[in-house]
Amino acid sequence: MINLFLQLWGALFYLLNKIFFSMAERTSNTQDKRKWLILAWTVYLIALPAWVIVFIVKDNWIAAAVEAGAAPSMLIGLCIALRGRGKEPFWLNWLSNLAVVAGLGLSLYNFGGITSISQILELGIAAGFLIGTYQLAKQNPQGYLWFILGNVSCAMLMGLEGYNLLMIQQLISLIFVVDAYLANKRLLAT
Repeated sequence: MINLFLQLWGALFYLLNKIFFSMAERTSNTQDKRKWLILAWTVYLIALPAWVIVFIVKDNWIAAAVEAGAAPSMLIGLCIALRGRGKEPFWLNWLSNLAVVAGLGLSLYNFGGITSISQILELGIAAGFLIGTYQLAKQNPQGYLWFILGNVSCAMLMGLEGYNLLMIQQLISLIFVVDAYLANKRLLAT
């Protein structure tokens, strides 16, 4: 029962995050975009604990550390949405990088090196999620391309580990990530 609750919690709020990013990219009104981004970063943070727990339960230490380590990038995104660019705390970047190194170290220690497909997928999640979150926090639309890598890797990992609801959520999220990227490109072209 707790497993289903965690999947629903994580899936719902991460999906809302991608929907809100997509809505932000579809508007040219600065105030509306700001509101959508505040909502996107807020629901992202709300979903975070559920995902960290799901990854820890399955000994996916890289993914768990990346999820936890992305909190500073999420906070950077929220700070920028609330206050404006250049007003985010500088120490959050350092904290985020530390969490990734710790997660990789824990995984290598726990499994004696990279020995499984799940660890390779975790590295895809790590690169896509952390770099994508950081780039989007800094308002760089290339972050969506990294999210594609993270979503595909995470969907595969969740499918392999029997978290079908989270796998489906990642695939649906992928649609909104691609939409947000394309909407951003169309908006910049006009």
